[in-house]
Amino acid sequence: MKSKTVKLACDLLARPSITPKDEGCQQLLAGHLEHLGFQIEHITVNQVSNLFAIKGKAQPTLCFAGHTDVVPTGDLKAWKYPPFTPTIENNKLYARGAADMKSSIAAMATACERFIANHPHHQGSIAFLITSDEEGPAIDGTHAVLKILKERNQIPTWCLVGEASSADKLADTIKVGRRGSMTGYLKIIGKQGHVAYPQLANNPIHMGLTPLAEIAALTWDTATHPFPATSLQFANIHAGTGATNVIPGVLEANFNLRYSPQITPDFIKQTIENVLKKHGCYYEIDWQVGGKPFYTPDSSHLIQTVSYTIEKTLGYAPLQSTSGGTSDGRFFAEYGVEVVEVGPLNASIHQVNENINVDELDRLSELYEAILVELLA
Repeated sequence: MKSKTVKLACDLLARPSITPKDEGCQQLLAGHLEHLGFQIEHITVNQVSNLFAIKGKAQPTLCFAGHTDVVPTGDLKAWKYPPFTPTIENNKLYARGAADMKSSIAAMATACERFIANHPHHQGSIAFLITSDEEGPAIDGTHAVLKILKERNQIPTWCLVGEASSADKLADTIKVGRRGSMTGYLKIIGKQGHVAYPQLANNPIHMGLTPLAEIAALTWDTATHPFPATSLQFANIHAGTGATNVIPGVLEANFNLRYSPQITPDFIKQTIENVLKKHGCYYEIDWQVGGKPFYTPDSSHLIQTVSYTIEKTLGYAPLQSTSGGTSDGRFFAEYGVEVVEVGPLNASIHQVNENINVDELDRLSELYEAILVELLA
């Protein structure tokens, strides 16, 4: 028999909310929270759906954060079951979004239901900030809503993000920060011509090979706990017209850095452009900072409480990590909010046959309830 958490997760997972669509997920969640006494507000920004719900007016405030949008399904033929038909087999719940991260949202809601029933006069406030713009550009979601909350003096004290943080067993790893993300869009500009007359052309591939290899081999910093070393990876390189007898006029490349707080975007820009100039490249480059690095130290009340609660509830201390991609936690951190990410196993996220263990999902709800008790009871 399905628990309340599993039932709610299945209801959410049945909605094909491929980013930036919400497909009624937030309305469904709002209905559950309204019954618990939450004030509900739907905030639409450029057709992106956002839900802000809050119970209480006092500080401190714990905000549960997450997203209802999911990534595309990929090859439908490779799925064991239709990705938006939640199916339980061998105690695993299969669906797109099962791990990333509709199940976490369901666990948050049922944890609050039990906590409020047992502690109707709890301290502080509980909030939810749920968006449908996390897997996409992430401009009109959490980022936009927090600007509104800042104007109202409603920025929370603590934020718990339900992203899939665990490696081998539930909550064995918590995310206490993330590296920054920065992308460079580079054009190395030559002169198009005939391959038989190279003296009348300027081959941007020849011009770019050595500096691009040098950029790929750069050592930026060393790992400093809890941040791994900065990494630069080329994601795309393209040149040529498709013909074998034409020297192209332009080489285009893009690359991404996941960078630690030891270095800055300005340092990254200067270092890479110095390499290009050293080799005499004619180039244009556009930069995009996808997120700044952030870190909630283990001395903070939130990290200490969450770590203690995991050890007390599950019997082991979590590893504190900053690995992985970006999350909406970065937007909260910009306002001085203490942020932690605690969620299910991440082994199947964004993959075909994404899934979560049913018992693990129920334990996740119990863990969220125990964290509420430690922070607000």
